[in-house]
Amino acid sequence: MRIVSYNVNGIRSAMSKGFVDWLKTDPADIVCLQEIKAEKENVDYAQIEALGFETYWFSAQKKGYSGVAIFTKIKADNVVYGNKIEQSDFEGRVLRVDFGDITVINAYYPSGTTGGVRQAYKYQWLDEFLDYLNTLRKERPRLVVCGDYNIAHREIDIHDPKGNKKTSGFLPEERAWMDKFLQNDFIDSYRHIHPEKAHSYSWWSRRFPTVRAQNKGWRIDYISVTGNLKDVIAEAAIYPDAVHSDHCPVYVRLSP
Repeated sequence: MRIVSYNVNGIRSAMSKGFVDWLKTDPADIVCLQEIKAEKENVDYAQIEALGFETYWFSAQKKGYSGVAIFTKIKADNVVYGNKIEQSDFEGRVLRVDFGDITVINAYYPSGTTGGVRQAYKYQWLDEFLDYLNTLRKERPRLVVCGDYNIAHREIDIHDPKGNKKTSGFLPEERAWMDKFLQNDFIDSYRHIHPEKAHSYSWWSRRFPTVRAQNKGWRIDYISVTGNLKDVIAEAAIYPDAVHSDHCPVYVRLSP
């Protein structure tokens, strides 16, 4: 099972920059997208389904905002739209697909960069989401949690930890939540394979046009798995050469 997680920052924008051509290279069996900013009927999805993908979309109620999608070449046994938490579902943040005994969760975690109200909601969402995962795993114990977490966990995951210590996405409370998340028997697949690999980033600010070329980024996109899948993490990678977005894809291969 090969899985990609990718914040495309608008799927129609990404498609105009060669995203479908990239899909033609067969990067994964399951592609989890965040921040699609569109509804299925407003996207030329036939191009994607022609490549052998079934496509599942969970858009925000607000037009042009948030939203997640999963494209899969592996037949899904069950699809669940949302996590039954009103605000999260209104914003189109969580999509679940079951494949046999493995459940893939695609999540777009809130950002707190617009100010205190959204930062407070981010903390609320994080706690609600972890509760959701812990409840779900009683029924579906083998979970893969893909997404834009909007948190750089450790100093190794950000190019300027000292300069960003008061910046949303690297605040002590957010990093503490990541500690708690991993202590709840979740494994950061990239760090499992590359425990101390530095300068591995998945997002670069567009406010400063040169930072991507200089690789001054943040690692805020993750594919995490429950501890019972730890031993089947065969490969994990980041693909910075995919440039359809201000993020890039992250990858894991599970080999049971």
